Amino acid sequence: MNTKICGNAGEQKAADYLSKKGYEILQRNWRTKRGEIDIIAKEGDEVVFVEVKTLPSGNIDTLSHLLNKRKQKRIAETAKCFLERFRKYNSSYIRFDVIIIDMPEFRSTDEFPDVYHIKSAFYE
Repeated sequence: MNTKICGNAGEQKAADYLSKKGYEILQRNWRTKRGEIDIIAKEGDEVVFVEVKTLPSGNIDTLSHLLNKRKQKRIAETAKCFLERFRKYNSSYIRFDVIIIDMPEFRSTDEFPDVYHIKSAFYE
């Protein structure tokens, strides 16, 4: 399976997971010149910016390389653009989460065994 198809399948799995947990999906693959956010969701009074990583053969080192400080900064800058454009969310708390799909080290026996959700994975 090529990386685009694998990534899309992972993002769909993450969106389904969040929806089942009660999140409202606001946007998917929201883009600006600065970057892209895979999923933007709302949980209660928080707007959650979610980075999805599908890593069927990855590990912690792979993840830390893919989600380095530069990538985190790009996500935060893109989130600011979203909040500037959709001002109705300006009074909301914000959070940056990461959802890891299919990484062998994070598999569990939960209902979604191949989904590992890290809330507040990083801060601006």
